[in-house]
Amino acid sequence: MTMQTITHRIGRLALREGKRMCSRPLYVFCMVIAPLFCYIFFTTLMSNGLPTNLPVGVVDQDNTSTTRAIVRQMDVFQQTHIVARYPDVTEARHAMQRGEIYAFYYIPHGTTEDAIANRQPRVSFYTNGAYLIAGSLLYKDLLTMSVLANAAVGQQTLLAHGATERQALGFLQPIVIDTHPLNNPWLNYSVYLSNTLIPGILMLLIFLVTVYAIGSEVKEGTAHEWIHTAGDNLPLALAGKLLPHTIIFTVMAAGYDVYLYGVLGYPCNSGIGPMLLAALLLVLASQSFGIFLYGLLPSLRFALSAASLWGVLSFSISGFSFPVMAMHPTLQALSILFPLRHYFLIYVDQALNGYSLAYSWQPLLALLIFTLLPLFILKRLHNAIVYYRYIP
Repeated sequence: MTMQTITHRIGRLALREGKRMCSRPLYVFCMVIAPLFCYIFFTTLMSNGLPTNLPVGVVDQDNTSTTRAIVRQMDVFQQTHIVARYPDVTEARHAMQRGEIYAFYYIPHGTTEDAIANRQPRVSFYTNGAYLIAGSLLYKDLLTMSVLANAAVGQQTLLAHGATERQALGFLQPIVIDTHPLNNPWLNYSVYLSNTLIPGILMLLIFLVTVYAIGSEVKEGTAHEWIHTAGDNLPLALAGKLLPHTIIFTVMAAGYDVYLYGVLGYPCNSGIGPMLLAALLLVLASQSFGIFLYGLLPSLRFALSAASLWGVLSFSISGFSFPVMAMHPTLQALSILFPLRHYFLIYVDQALNGYSLAYSWQPLLALLIFTLLPLFILKRLHNAIVYYRYIP
């Protein structure tokens, strides 16, 4: 078969697929509308970077000028907003169970007196762990406030014993800590989440659209026409059919790179080029994995279910919400079977850390290996397309 014949047949197959896509609104929704909606939804949902003014309650049974000052200082924190005061722990706990507050700070009676007398008073704070982000942020703020409260009481004690303010500060904090978070100094949650959630959702849509595009040919009884147009050459049939999909999904992938790094100004320390390459490889790897799934499970229902399951599991095992190295060794080994995991590693190396592209050769190679998966099921896929009869 000459190159001219191959080009001609791929063109005919691509044109045929383009007509099928235009006649089915599902393609437009899954390939254009849904990704654009996710881009805007996730970036605007977390536009402030971190949630602020989270509702917190206070149980101040001591009610002295010192404890009132502690409560006022607590309300200054960006994430903390004191919305209510409760007479006892029971009422505060009930308010937390009703979802009115995410945490409360408990100051027992005699705290100030015990602190001045060096009797080591104990304050407590309770956070709702059911809300992961809110609970974590408030835990950090309330823990910091407890340390500062201890320092404030200690400062008053030292001043009462005749120490100067400079001597008191030097005793309470002999070493000043200057922290500088790397790569994301704003601690913007959207930088971490959007850069993985958005490509992850696009990958899931590619899985589903690829499986549907192949399975619908069998379901509608047009598979023989499709294969005949390709000259009974399955690789050629797949290449021609998925070419329009590849172009559209690549444009959508490049679009979120431009949007995140060009418009929103998210960190991209190695430049946008490596991320565009990673996006292209993610598109090709996802399409190849979709072909592999249909060849492995030559039923539209089963293949779509498997694609959905694999895509959803990718968010948990890719490592952006919980580190892979802290998972069970079995899950660590299984993580290499998910394309999103390798894309995430490229993102960390290139966009966040700014390493050279050669440093990311392993995840790049892994995505290239995913593109070879259809080679292992070509015969099974050919039999499924030619001989399988769809049973409603």
